[in-house]
Amino acid sequence: MTDDLHIHTHGAAGHISLNRPKALHALTQEMCEGMSDALLGWREDEAVSAVILDHAEGRGFCAGGDVQLVRKSALEDDGKSGRVFFHAEYRLNHLMFTYPKPLVAFMDGVTMGGGVGISQPCKYRVATENTLFAMPEGTIGLFPDVGAGHYLPRLRGATGKFLALTGARLDGAECLWAGLATHYLASESLAEAKARIVAGEDAGMVLDDMASPAPEARIAGNAETIDRLFAADTLEGIIAALHDDGGMWAETELKAVRAKCPTTSKVALRQFVANADCADFAANMRMEYRIASRMMLRHDFAEGVRALLIDKTGDPQWDPDTPEGVSDALLDAIFAEDPPGGEWTPFPEAV
Repeated sequence: MTDDLHIHTHGAAGHISLNRPKALHALTQEMCEGMSDALLGWREDEAVSAVILDHAEGRGFCAGGDVQLVRKSALEDDGKSGRVFFHAEYRLNHLMFTYPKPLVAFMDGVTMGGGVGISQPCKYRVATENTLFAMPEGTIGLFPDVGAGHYLPRLRGATGKFLALTGARLDGAECLWAGLATHYLASESLAEAKARIVAGEDAGMVLDDMASPAPEARIAGNAETIDRLFAADTLEGIIAALHDDGGMWAETELKAVRAKCPTTSKVALRQFVANADCADFAANMRMEYRIASRMMLRHDFAEGVRALLIDKTGDPQWDPDTPEGVSDALLDAIFAEDPPGGEWTPFPEAV
């Protein structure tokens, strides 16, 4: 078992704490496999009635997945170990989505990328004043994965497209407004909430009882504008709407959209459409695994990680560097079946 996880049972609860504070608890393959092993072990354990998911210390809940490892794999072994990582991570995401017992995620801090993937499948998702939520994959030339192809299209209005294309960061109140969180609690109340769940109280009733009034969600004031300016089905259409609006908010978001990897943005929009044809969450994860198997091998991913995380220059050179340069043929190839190494499969117990 990796030291990057604390896994225990307390009373009626299983408890998984992410313990990689220097990396804001970003997920490694070993962490994904360890979490899956614990959940599979508790699945039929009658003594465990609920599972608590949180972080041990630091300001993160989970800042994502180990993208530098995936980048290294793409450069050194043609993506083989990267695909192994994604396979394990997506199995964990699907296991959580189909889990028969209530999972409670305490999103008390940075919740991005892979952190979204392990919080959104949970029946209860608790935001606090420390929550900072985002899907920033466009910044590194990857794509909104870990189930985002399922979750984002189901958010109210055009909120999902807005988050996917801008990488906007939401606070805890905004997460509650958007439906990304089910409850809002003050961080000082979390220890008591966990103790009551451990004592055997119903998790939903505990959270309902202890929920705090959330501050006004800033995004709510822009909801109508988001729905109007992000209504188009194409990246070019959304950029045109933002450009033509002329307002300060639109100008800011236009800069955000244009800064992101064009291929990532077009992949995200196609995900929204393709998810409608997915019979279940497993089908969505198969689709995302096909995309991941190819996106991690592209120039954009290596370049995005370099610019953001390695050299930290913030100057990625995308290829193609315009929306018009991303052809339908390129997208068809990214979404094609039979990715290198074969298709993704869920845990048999979770089917």
